[in-house]
Amino acid sequence: MTRPDPSSAFELGAVQFSRLTRRGILLGLSLPQLIAVSIALLTVVVSLYTSGAGAVMWTAPLWGSALLVATVGVGGRKIVEWTPILYRWAHRVVFGQLSYRKRVERPRPVGTLALPGDAASLREWLDAESGAVMIHDPHLQTLTAVLAISHPAFVLLDPAEQHRRVAGWGRVLAGCCRSGRISRLQVSERTLLDAGTGLEDWWHHHGVDDDSWAAATYRELIERAGPAGERHATTVSIALDMTAAARQIRASGGGMRGAASVLRQEMTALTSALRAADLGIGDWLDPSDLAVILRSAYDPAASLDLERHPPTGRVLSDAGPLAVAESWEGLRTDTAHHTVLWISEWPRSQVFPGFLSPLVLSNGVLRTFALHYIPVRSDHAARDIRRKKTELISDAHQRRRIGQIEDAAATAEFDDVLQQEADLTAGHGVLRAIGLVSISAATHAELDVAVASVEQAAIQASCEARRLVGQQAQAFTAAALPLCRPA
Repeated sequence: MTRPDPSSAFELGAVQFSRLTRRGILLGLSLPQLIAVSIALLTVVVSLYTSGAGAVMWTAPLWGSALLVATVGVGGRKIVEWTPILYRWAHRVVFGQLSYRKRVERPRPVGTLALPGDAASLREWLDAESGAVMIHDPHLQTLTAVLAISHPAFVLLDPAEQHRRVAGWGRVLAGCCRSGRISRLQVSERTLLDAGTGLEDWWHHHGVDDDSWAAATYRELIERAGPAGERHATTVSIALDMTAAARQIRASGGGMRGAASVLRQEMTALTSALRAADLGIGDWLDPSDLAVILRSAYDPAASLDLERHPPTGRVLSDAGPLAVAESWEGLRTDTAHHTVLWISEWPRSQVFPGFLSPLVLSNGVLRTFALHYIPVRSDHAARDIRRKKTELISDAHQRRRIGQIEDAAATAEFDDVLQQEADLTAGHGVLRAIGLVSISAATHAELDVAVASVEQAAIQASCEARRLVGQQAQAFTAAALPLCRPA
């Protein structure tokens, strides 16, 4: 008599994402829209009271344009919301900030990362106790460390094991929320070119090279298939908010040593939580490991040489690109063209935990899928939920007074707020999740094909992926580099 397997009877439950709230400050209007509408109304009132109805007609181009930019949308945004992006883009064009060239005759100062743009201010700090390299951002006041992890193929696990691992990952995120000192957690899943060294090592240790037909066929297969393959690498980055942890930093001695001591505490807690979630814990990246990641992001073709010749190309101060040229919809670095997509819409219907598999397991595309988790303190989250709940109830009451039909979208948003409030009461954390996909290719034509493939994979995953415009350089550092940079 055999006992039934309890995992075979387990049914994996579906989950549903909260909708991305787009509520405005007043009457559903955002701050830029309110400013434009106020300008239009002010123009009409002043014209009417100073010169009569005729002046209203003469000033129609002014107040009409203000209303037009406040109400008409282009590319998912109102025209007035494009103003900051266009202003920053024009400012960078005028001051020549769209291109970067490394000055090889003028080395960078010791301890700095040779990165372009606003990432040029990053500093490295080598922690003597853990051996990890910590990246200090003096502007954002953060200190970041990167951990390499490994994991089995999630889609091949049985439903019970998937549920257990999802619950374990949830506890990891909840711990980050309760800490109060973590500003950002980044999970990066990278697809890299494979030089075939793994197959060669396996054949060297396990194969029998006896000059037979089978051995010759195996060697030929490794020589051909190895360099044409792909490999995946996953890292988890944690950023310490030095402002929020100022008291603990002073208690630990102050300065960078005190900040490194506080970050080590968070690193230990994160490692324990990841180990409890049955994730393979690697080493915290040292300067040479981080240099390989940065170099491979800007120069994908060099990743093969870095893998074949481990001692070379592992200096963090020289890991940046030699040249960068930014365009409105993309970025070009040493040997590749890049573009960054933003996951603007998560699934609205119920999905199972492995719903991202079409996007993560897409073949033939060099890409980095980055998830940024921004923890929200419990008191701030409770206050924000109460505010949203009050606004939704007030709007519903106002619609009933004027006889307006209840909107299904407003009802769904109210249900999401109630679910968030219940989860927060149950002890779960509240996080803001941002999904970015950085795609790389050797030519612009290949990049367009890869982007179309990723967009189709996002549709299969019930997500919407949109190409970021006018901000590709900053988005690339947030998506392709595991440095917890904001997009």
